[in-house]
Amino acid sequence: MGLFGEIRREFIARPDQAKGQILYKWPDTNIRKLTQLTVEQDELAVFFRDGRVQGTVMPGRSTLDSSEIPFLGMLVDAASGGNLFKTEIYFVSTREFPNLPFGGMIDNVVDPETTLAIGLRVFGEYSLKVVEPQSLILNLVGTQNIQTNDQVTDWMREQMLKVLRTDVVTHVVSQNWPILGIAAHTEEIEQETLQKVQSYVASYGLQIMRLGNFTISIKEDDEETLKRYRKDAQYSRLAGGFQQYSVGEALQGVGEGAAQGGGGSNPAVLGIGLGLGGMVTGAGQTVAAGGQVQVRCGKCGTLNSENAKFCSNCGQTLAPAPAPA
Repeated sequence: MGLFGEIRREFIARPDQAKGQILYKWPDTNIRKLTQLTVEQDELAVFFRDGRVQGTVMPGRSTLDSSEIPFLGMLVDAASGGNLFKTEIYFVSTREFPNLPFGGMIDNVVDPETTLAIGLRVFGEYSLKVVEPQSLILNLVGTQNIQTNDQVTDWMREQMLKVLRTDVVTHVVSQNWPILGIAAHTEEIEQETLQKVQSYVASYGLQIMRLGNFTISIKEDDEETLKRYRKDAQYSRLAGGFQQYSVGEALQGVGEGAAQGGGGSNPAVLGIGLGLGGMVTGAGQTVAAGGQVQVRCGKCGTLNSENAKFCSNCGQTLAPAPAPA
């Protein structure tokens, strides 16, 4: 080992490049006796060995000697003649870490309004604070094999998405939330997510201080499908039924073709006209393809036979069809 390596072993502190991390593990587990340990004001040094937290050193500068720090007596490496301590050292920041991003797919959720399977996504930010460093090391590092800052934040993102998958799907199913209107429930979902995630991560010594920029969105293709479905349903209701809506769509196509110079002489246009069979005549009156006159109900739009006195769908009294001219 070179000179700088020897000097490095005499002093232990979180390196500058790791100052912004929640968790930093000192790379050496053989710690020399009388080494100088520096712990910053916004962190603690946790000593971990044999699956247990052996002790914690508070902020300040300390000399690693069992006469000053009694729990070090349990960490002496007998094979070294008492000159080394065998232990892992974790520097755990106790300050709040804001603006940590999370996001991803929640699930494919069945929209109660259309029964279509829709992909939902969520994005946002959260702030995190370690409130019990010992619990973090014992329950997260010791059991989940998480030892780096990125692993901690990745684990937290998974917990957020896990809660959201359950919570959002439950609300959509049990309360019949339409997917296109789910943004109106963002605040409610945010508060429940914060509460449920907090109760889960508390045993790991973590606390979520707040959520921000919380957004639930629909996959672009699925959103377009939902909007088109809703538009078609509205047109169908306005036209009195899907059949009439289809006729309207066909007539619109004829109009667009004529506007583009196709004209009514186009064989395809003539075919459409013949297929419609002159369905639209006077107000409230329709001629079917076979030439039979039908009367439309003024209340629900249902087509009835020419001589019917009441609507076969809603029972509304029907006005008699006017006599042919």
